[in-house]
Parts: sequence; structure tokens; C-alpha cells
Amino acid sequence: MTSHMPVTPLDSDSRAGEHILVIGAGFGGIAAALRMRAKGFEVTLVDRLSAIGGRAQGFERGGFKHDAGPTVITAPFLFDELFELFGEKREDHVDFRPLDPWYRFYFHGGQQFDYRPSVEDTNDEIRKFSKNDVKGYAALLKTSKAIFDIGFEKLADKPFTKLWTMLAQIPSLLRLKSYHSVAGIVNSHIKHPLLRQAFSIHPLLVGGNPFTTTSIYSLIHYLERRWGVFFCMGGTGHLVAALHDLLIRVGVKIELNVDIAEITMQGGRATGAVAEDGRRFTADRVICNGDPPTVYSQMLPTEKHRKKRLFPDRLTHYSMGLYVLFFGTRRQYPDIAHHTIWMGPRYKELLADIFDKKILTDDFSLYVHRPTATDESFAPQGCDSFYVLCPVPNLRGDIDWDVKGPELRDRIIAALSATIMPDLETVISDDFWMTPEDFKKDYRSMHGAGFSIAPIFVQSAWFRYHNRDPHIPNLYFAAAGAHPGAGMPGVLCSAKVVETLVDDDVRLNR
Repeated sequence: MTSHMPVTPLDSDSRAGEHILVIGAGFGGIAAALRMRAKGFEVTLVDRLSAIGGRAQGFERGGFKHDAGPTVITAPFLFDELFELFGEKREDHVDFRPLDPWYRFYFHGGQQFDYRPSVEDTNDEIRKFSKNDVKGYAALLKTSKAIFDIGFEKLADKPFTKLWTMLAQIPSLLRLKSYHSVAGIVNSHIKHPLLRQAFSIHPLLVGGNPFTTTSIYSLIHYLERRWGVFFCMGGTGHLVAALHDLLIRVGVKIELNVDIAEITMQGGRATGAVAEDGRRFTADRVICNGDPPTVYSQMLPTEKHRKKRLFPDRLTHYSMGLYVLFFGTRRQYPDIAHHTIWMGPRYKELLADIFDKKILTDDFSLYVHRPTATDESFAPQGCDSFYVLCPVPNLRGDIDWDVKGPELRDRIIAALSATIMPDLETVISDDFWMTPEDFKKDYRSMHGAGFSIAPIFVQSAWFRYHNRDPHIPNLYFAAAGAHPGAGMPGVLCSAKVVETLVDDDVRLNR
């Protein structure tokens, strides 16, 4: 992967005569729009929400600020590249602040584990649980680097639109044991049960069950070691705002409150799109940043509903759903790290209930985000801002969120108050929440899944939604449900894949 190479500047052979429509202004759509504009295309970016950013929206209630979407920034060079495309520096616009610890784990029995930027400090934390696992962690990092060298450096920004591309990688995939799960790889190196939990949670950050997600995603361990874990000062919302300004500066046309009803077709090619309110957009090429299952089932003409993957929707595995509780506190909790993983009493069994049985149980595990640990602007003086993310079943589970939403809110607050946030019940302020129903309604996410289709082996690389439709040669996907997958690095790399495909198609005059 050309992660440390100069980015191609604006092409001298301007393609201003060609127009590209980008549907969806999440990070994948933003990155695709910028990369297409840098190639000289005329670009229109549309989104159904009132602001760009997709799931990375921002809220403000009672003086408390909240990032609604992703908050963990890794592989920052992928954002740097977007500014470098136009001769600018990202650091002139946004400040990525390194975090320490990266994550703090709080286990049900009261033990804590800080996952830290230096290996030495992390080893000190490991020794609190098991001295023997220090060597195991070194072996895990070595394994992760081997997977990273192939899975990220060589494959993450390469198209998998042809089966032979996948077949050519079979020796590497077998050598890296990609048929194993992330938990399987971790457990082969780490023996302490709590450390096994801590080092196998990464798939949950991209919507996967650690016990079924392909071990390719073990590369995240080394990816974090390679570049670190950062927070954008001002929040992810500030990063989105900086990218919005960049889009405007370079001449990308942005249309908001545009809910696409249909991608129009003629002669086997996409010709643009029609919005629910009747507005029409014409284009020579269309890039979708929306959820691919939604695009195929709801936005393409009926006769174009061809089989896009090997498996029908009923056999497709989707990511879990997300319940996100936002609130402020009228006091500060200085012992709560920026990122805290609050682990419940069950692990593998809880994940099976969420992903397989799709039932909402009495117990849970939580991700607690406290941005005021790094950026005091998120709350009034003397206060803290939080959001708590709880993995839950997607909408394939039979859950009445009008009833269960308030109940889950009360149970989460009671659990946190009894453990790491004493008196939370009396100091909480301006709370509200989102459920999988909101993800379906606001983001048109199929089954309200938090991260599109799940990252299991048979839904990765060539098996995932392709970055270019196999039957419509000018329809592309830069999205979490397409290759290489969900998460900020995933969707930003997805836009790079689309750039490569468009370049190839232009050369072939397709």
C-alpha cells in the first residue's frame, strides 16, 4: 500500500467534461468526492441529512457536545492524504491529539487494564494479570504485523472485482490462517481469560463478533502500533467541518437534505439519480457511499436487482446493532479514561446472544467515551460529556425499542453508577439515546446494522460487495459494506479503491 508515498496531484489532463455524482457524505463519500475532484472531474456530493459526515454527526444538548459516530482515529495519514491532494496540510486545519492510554478496560470483578502506546508500558499492565503473557503478546504483535503487511499494505486499497484477484491471494491467506477467527488467533498467544477479552475486542469496532470475524482483522493490533490512536480536538464533528470547508474550497458541489429514491439507468449504465422530492441529478459516473444492501434493494430499478454477491440477503450476516446513550454530568470523573471498555460478566456467550440468537439480555458490555478527558470544550466548566455505546442485536431481532430503549438506559446508568461512575444517577444531565431503529431511519442502514454486513471470511475481499458493480460499469461503492470494510481506515481505503477503478476505466474509455 502506498501509505507513505506522495499523493497524485490534480491531473493535468483535466476531466472537467465528466461529471461524477457521489451519493452519501460519510467519510467514504467525502474521500471519494475529494479524490475525484483532484482528478479533474466535476463532482456533486449529495446526502439525505442536513450536514455531511454520515454517521459522524454532532449533537449539542444543554451545553454538552457529543460526537454521534466514530471517535477512534487510527492511520491518520489517510486524512493527511485528502488535504495533500490539493497542496494543503491537515495539521493546519485539525489537531490530532495522541491518547494515553489508548483504551482502559474495566472488568466485571473490578480489575483494570490500560492498553498503552508503548509496548513496555503495555507489558507492565500485562504483568499485573500474567507474566507469561508478555511473551505471548510479543508473538501476537508479530503475527499481527505479518497479517498487516499483506492485508493492509498490499490488499486494503486494491480492487477485488475479479475472482482471480482473490484466488491469487489464497496462498497468502492460508499462510496467515485467515480461516481462523480473531479470537482464535489471540487465544493461541494469550492465556489469561481477561487479557484474551482485551486483545480480541477490535472486531467489535468494525461490527464483527471476535469469534467469527476473519483473523485478517487481527492486523488492527499492528495498525495501532504503527501509527497510534488519536482524538481530533473539537471532535470528529470538527474534522467533518474541516473536510466540508476543503470540499467547498476545491469546487465540489454539496447538496444536502437529498434522499435518493432511485439511481437512473440507460443502456446498462447509471445516468444519475432522482431524489424523493423529485430533484434530478445527472452524471457520467455514480459513486455510492450508502449501505450497499440498501442501494441494491431500494435505489436500483427492479430489473437491475441482479445477484451481487454469492449469497441472498437471508443468508447474509449483518453487523450487530448499536444502542448509544448520550449524556452530560454535573461533576467530573477524572479517573475515567478517554476510551473505556466496560466488560460485563459474560463475553463469548453474550456475543452469541447478540449476533446469533439476536436477543437482548440483562447483562451487557459497554464502550464509554469521555471526550472531556482530552478536550474540555465538550462540556461546561466542572462537567463531563459522555456517550456510552452498547452492542445490541440488529433489527432481525424481535425487540420493541420504544419499550426497551428507556429500560436499557436505566440499566446502563445503574451499572455505571455502581462501578466506575459513582452517583451517576444523581448527576446525569440532558440524556438521550439512539437505537437500531434510528440507524435504519437516519442512515438507511439495512436491518439497522451499525456497520453494514459483518466482516466474516465469506463476506470479505471478493466475497464482499464489490467497489464496482459487476454489471453496471460506471457504478461504484466507497462504503463500509464494500471492500475492504467498515471503520474509518476501511471506508477511506474504499475511496482509494474507487479512485484506482475510475482511473482504469478512464484509460479503457469505459
